[in-house]
Amino acid sequence: MGLQDMIEGKRQWRGHVARVKALPPDYRIVYDEIQRYLFKVGPVGLLDGGLLPELVEFFEESAAAGRGVLEVTGTDVAAFVDDLIKDTPTESGAD
Repeated sequence: MGLQDMIEGKRQWRGHVARVKALPPDYRIVYDEIQRYLFKVGPVGLLDGGLLPELVEFFEESAAAGRGVLEVTGTDVAAFVDDLIKDTPTESGAD
């Protein structure tokens, strides 16, 4: 990975973080918990893929539609995340 790639990656991450901060508080709390979980046991290549940006987009659309975060994830957020990554190899090897 070259210097330009690292700079671009950092720019994209900062944009992503800004989008997360713009979410309603309940969505931010759930997103932060999901992100922590994914960084521990998430799919290999999580940072290279589009899962987190897609999750933010899904949350943005749901919030704009006036839906509560638990309406879209269900009350078992861990099951929601496990369903998102069910077909991907994980860092922990516990597929």
